[in-house]
Amino acid sequence: MKMKARRWYLLPLLTLLSAPACMAQDAMDRDLLEVTVPQLQQMYREHKYTVTQVVQWYMSRIAKYNGIYRAVQNVDAAGALATAAREDAEGTPHGALWGIPIVTKANTSVKGLVTTDGWRGYTIPGHELVAPKDAEIAARLRAAGAVILGQTNMPDFAASDTNRSTAYGRTGNAYDVRFSPGGSSGGTVTAVTANFAVLGNGTDTGNSIRMPSATSSVVGVFPSRGLVSIAGIAPLDWLLDNTGPIARDVTDAVIALDVMAEPDPQAEPGPYTAYLKADALKGKRFGVPAFVLQGAGVPFQGIPSTETPSMAATDRAAARAAARVPLRPETRAAFMKALEGLRAAGATVVIDDSILGDSFAETISFVFTLPYIREGTEKFLAAYGPAQYRSVEEYEKVIGSPLPATIIDGSADLDGAETRKGKPRTPQVIFETDPQAEANYWAPRRRALEAYSKTLDRLHLDGYVYPATQMPPPDETMPQDGLISGGPHSDTSWVNMIGVPAVVVPGGFYPGGLPFGLEISARPWKDGDLLGWAYAYEQATRHRKPPVLVERGLLPDAR
Repeated sequence: MKMKARRWYLLPLLTLLSAPACMAQDAMDRDLLEVTVPQLQQMYREHKYTVTQVVQWYMSRIAKYNGIYRAVQNVDAAGALATAAREDAEGTPHGALWGIPIVTKANTSVKGLVTTDGWRGYTIPGHELVAPKDAEIAARLRAAGAVILGQTNMPDFAASDTNRSTAYGRTGNAYDVRFSPGGSSGGTVTAVTANFAVLGNGTDTGNSIRMPSATSSVVGVFPSRGLVSIAGIAPLDWLLDNTGPIARDVTDAVIALDVMAEPDPQAEPGPYTAYLKADALKGKRFGVPAFVLQGAGVPFQGIPSTETPSMAATDRAAARAAARVPLRPETRAAFMKALEGLRAAGATVVIDDSILGDSFAETISFVFTLPYIREGTEKFLAAYGPAQYRSVEEYEKVIGSPLPATIIDGSADLDGAETRKGKPRTPQVIFETDPQAEANYWAPRRRALEAYSKTLDRLHLDGYVYPATQMPPPDETMPQDGLISGGPHSDTSWVNMIGVPAVVVPGGFYPGGLPFGLEISARPWKDGDLLGWAYAYEQATRHRKPPVLVERGLLPDAR
């Protein structure tokens, strides 16, 4: 009885002893949830937290929730804590991203880690694709002081609009785990919106930064192609691929872009943070592309220009029909509502059938990149592959099976189904020496860019605005049109084909509580102006609301 009494008296004492720890944890939660880069660096300057404490807080959050949402494929705890300890020893912040915990997409090379590219074939024990060096943007982010927490999940080779991978499984939307976060940067957007990291990078071959950002109430930046290096990023189609930042607000995204961007004489003078002004939308005019509202799809990787006119017409009709993605009524309604914020901030929105109609979609459909896919894969493996295999041929010799057609010639999808039914495989050639490169790529690209720019000039427009997706995020516990979900889908791959800058900002929420994203594009190399408009829209609307995460998944063993 006396022993029991002693134990009873210990309970209040234990409660008192644990109270400070709980209070400290609560304080960190309040301070770090939704924290921005400037806010966190100010905390460091005030010695409120060490980098190690902040990194540990993020890793604890990943450990608590990642089993449900599966956003982070690989946590590099040892590397992150080593970087944090080194920066704590250095003292106060002295880089644009000093002490900022970030994530990188699993197709982005990080020295010493496995570049899975979402595919189990790069994770075979003893034959993993371990990066011999950092991708260019990873090196730039590190040099600016960023702490890489880990790599985010993505679909195999970034070749899907949803986020299921053979390397790690499915990522769920942070706003409702049953729903899709989109792909292929669904892991990064889920990690960032769920506060697993301050920001991260995405990659985009047809919509893969912008569409997932729209599903998750984050900012996704598609820079002018060439502004940010894609060296060290496993390619899907290197003539369309791009990379850029994903963050919870425009300021953080722009700080990251300033770090990622390389000097270019065509670009606006930096830093891009100088363009962030609350009145940047006043007096600006934006057009809505008619073909997006009509759902007139653009075939991914284009249509060959070498076919006879009759064959081209048949192929074009079939490809356009397959690519057609009707704009859902609920998405149209969300878009129209989001435009009210643009107008309230002082902008004019022009909706007219002559603004990038079907003729533009047809013109841009002839930007044909399929003959050059293998070149990108070969160059990546040569520079960033492991010592065991530095080419497509060496991979097959070492592993005993070939790399999938998705990254070799595009003749089949990830399930092995033919992508160009009834057509021979597209011969793979070297882009730089191909006499057909002008007809396949450069000429149709110039025509499309000319049409894009002439419409801006004719109607005195500053840019274009349109929905970043054609539909809300789908419920992946239910079939979509009788099939397993492959979406959500967008009608924005044309941006990659002409390389103009675009940005997605939170544009509100659907009635069911899932996010809607608004996309804006600008003239080539006008990234600063574009980001200024995004900032002004964000400040005028304040649409972002963080998700409320759950600790239990769809299945009992989801953790």
